[in-house]
Amino acid sequence: MEVIYSLLPDQMAKDIQNYIHSHSFTPQEIRLRINRPIEINSGSDIHWITHQRLSQQEAKYILNRISEHSIYRLEEELRQGYITIKGGHRIGISGSVIVENGSVKAIKHISSFNIRISNEVVGISKQYLPLLYDNRYMNTLVIGPPQSGKTTLLKDLARFTSSGWKELPAQKTGVVDERSEICASLNGIPQESSGLRIDVLDHCPKSEGMMMFVRSMSPEVIIVDEIGSEKDVQAILEVINAGVTIMCSVHGRSYEEIRRRPALSSLIDQKVFSRMLVLSNTCQAGEVIEVLDCDGNKIAQRGRGVY
Repeated sequence: MEVIYSLLPDQMAKDIQNYIHSHSFTPQEIRLRINRPIEINSGSDIHWITHQRLSQQEAKYILNRISEHSIYRLEEELRQGYITIKGGHRIGISGSVIVENGSVKAIKHISSFNIRISNEVVGISKQYLPLLYDNRYMNTLVIGPPQSGKTTLLKDLARFTSSGWKELPAQKTGVVDERSEICASLNGIPQESSGLRIDVLDHCPKSEGMMMFVRSMSPEVIIVDEIGSEKDVQAILEVINAGVTIMCSVHGRSYEEIRRRPALSSLIDQKVFSRMLVLSNTCQAGEVIEVLDCDGNKIAQRGRGVY
């Protein structure tokens, strides 16, 4: 949180820090909007700091702190609508959009920030690992809505696939970290807690990164966050045809919803994923509510004593 507080005006940072401390909760998001109260989400509850309202001057201050007073340095990230900072925290931005030739070129006159806080939960994947391993790790898809902890779970899977756990061996694990959230790399170097046998392509497009790993790094497992495009699908098929295990995530609330999506339905129909982990945003971040096989059949469920 210190990294986040360092980006904010002093009084605003103190007010947010004091509020979180006095109300004893773990924040997932801090939302700042010009001329509106500060909103803090804890997942289950929404908290308001009503006496603090973001001013235009404060918005400029925050943007300058994020960009280190060089907006051009973040031009590509601003075009995508978010900026990833040290620690894997992601800051979404809104404002006036500049469109050129039908595509977003930039965002100016920024009016709001959504600071999504990266909460590491070490060990959250341990109880599921035996269900994902049968002589080798199985192709695994993590399904969950926004703020359900998909990235949190992938972080932990990367940690244990690359470091090993109990009788499960450490595997050469390649992480395509397009948004720098899984391994929170700084200057290309992943956090020490990311795992032992881990290699990271930071800020790399998913489809290109997967193929780069297959060609040059001889991975046993490749991990990638939030697939969805046709390019992603084709790259995944290339990965598994090369004999490499894929572990990835996708936005969705259920297996049935994912199966209806044109780009992803081919992966489901071809039974690419031997395991699918379904998350919910009503539970702890990264907590799996059910485990499915390649046909969508339930093989384990939270609260039934299976794990």
